[in-house]
Amino acid sequence: MDVLGNREILKTIDAGLGEWRKLAQPLMARYRVADGVRGAEFAAAVAREAVACGYEVPEIRLGPGFVDVTLYTVDAHSGRRRVTDSDIDRARCVSRLAAEHGLSAHPGEVTQIELVLDTPSAVEMGPFWSALLTGDRDRALVRDTVFDSTNRVPSTWFQATGQHPTPRQRWHIDLWLAPETADERIARALAAGGTVVDDTHAPSFTVLADPDGNRVCVCTALDRV
Repeated sequence: MDVLGNREILKTIDAGLGEWRKLAQPLMARYRVADGVRGAEFAAAVAREAVACGYEVPEIRLGPGFVDVTLYTVDAHSGRRRVTDSDIDRARCVSRLAAEHGLSAHPGEVTQIELVLDTPSAVEMGPFWSALLTGDRDRALVRDTVFDSTNRVPSTWFQATGQHPTPRQRWHIDLWLAPETADERIARALAAGGTVVDDTHAPSFTVLADPDGNRVCVCTALDRV
């Protein structure tokens, strides 16, 4: 399986996978459904298709009026979560099944949250947060990130920083959005009392602060390698 770079993924989305959006690691699509039964039937069809094609069943989130499908491949050696050509093929199959079930896609509604902790030592911090969040102290860091294998909690990314005295904000959220919704979401946050701290890297990411100065990064897949 060939791992795809971010730019290649975005080109593929533009070329015919408009129902999907690239977030931090995965591809994700959201479909609206009339009721839970239809949503469950679609989810079952996606699972059957994956098994028939020899894939793992993808992550499917079923809720009132929606079904989310998340696709990525875990590298057996490094544990990294990447989008491969096989995931693109699976996305096409999911889109076809959605059309057969009469579902409408709402790609602008997809989102992903990553927890980000500034630290000079991911190796030192990783075991504590892995044990706390996943229950597995011995779970190896995936480069600089702790993942829960079943995604019960957001991934935790350790952002490299120098030593510094406390107090200082060390935690923040990376909020990943579909690119077409980021500006509107930022505008709403600003209207609600937020401020722009740094937008020099937009549309890749924009740093906002709440009225107390706590920061959050609004991220998209644009302008990334």
